[in-house]
Amino acid sequence: MRWIVITVMGLCIACNQPQQPVAFSFKEKLSDYGFFTGALKDLRPVAGILPYELATPLFTDYALKDRFIVLPKGKAIQYRDSGVLDFPDSTFIIKNFAYTDTAGRKVMIETRLLFRDPADHGWKVMNYLWNAEQTEAGRWITGKRIPITLLNDERRAVSTVYQMPNTNDCKRCHSSNGSLQPIGPKARNVHYNGQLEKWAAGGALQGKPAQVAAMPVWNDSRHYTLDQRARAYLDVNCAHCHTKGGDADNTGLFLEYEQQQPNHLGMLKQPVSAGNGAGGLDFDIVPGSAAKSILIHRMNSTEPGTAMPELARTLVHKEGLALITAWVNSLPPQQ
Repeated sequence: MRWIVITVMGLCIACNQPQQPVAFSFKEKLSDYGFFTGALKDLRPVAGILPYELATPLFTDYALKDRFIVLPKGKAIQYRDSGVLDFPDSTFIIKNFAYTDTAGRKVMIETRLLFRDPADHGWKVMNYLWNAEQTEAGRWITGKRIPITLLNDERRAVSTVYQMPNTNDCKRCHSSNGSLQPIGPKARNVHYNGQLEKWAAGGALQGKPAQVAAMPVWNDSRHYTLDQRARAYLDVNCAHCHTKGGDADNTGLFLEYEQQQPNHLGMLKQPVSAGNGAGGLDFDIVPGSAAKSILIHRMNSTEPGTAMPELARTLVHKEGLALITAWVNSLPPQQ
């Protein structure tokens, strides 16, 4: 006797039980997804894929980054005033990392995919490592140390060992209250060069209000104050961990752009778990004295256990360090 199973609205008639969605499985090669047309390394997105930029991006060893959003057909992003935009199930967020070599060529290193799985509505992550021929990127779970020589923002050659994270490293930075979440695409940070307006006009974004607060551009001293730029930099580079529900929740150091409490911002706050990383200093931030501030000490280090952020960089971001140093020195001393 042969059973015929009929499903209606996700219900299995034969067994009278709801069907369980099949969990998503990442493909073996980046090219398998069909995100791009032409030579893969050119990253020319097919029609419908949304390239995007951030007002203030995360620093990753002077890496060049390309970002894209792939929405499921007929679905749109829902606007959120705070936190990350609400992406529909089956959304991909693509982030490609490359560097400029000493000959001025763009060299691909890795591509990271975030996918919102309809099976449980959670985000999943996978890394793809580019081959030496720059023709393909293959699924890579375990991480990799990659010696490179790059040109920094001053066009000076810098040698380092780029640290491609393993998937568990990704989960640490992307953790929010125990679940994986995107970091960069908050409304405030994506509200840059008219992107939100274009998305709303094209139907890719719903619920956008007439006015949206913009994240300051960290290196734009013409349009933004020192305080605005420093706070934006700390938000993007630190607050994904240093926030309620983040990986550094226990420290009490919360560096979101909206944060107003001096103690949470580290002002004359003693560290909870810095250990030897504090460098013998007493407070996270000493207003008016960068030299006495643990925050500056850790930003200026590449030593494991001291360097902050502790993942995603092997070099000191000199320009970012200079910005935060100037900001701390500009703060009025507290009694």
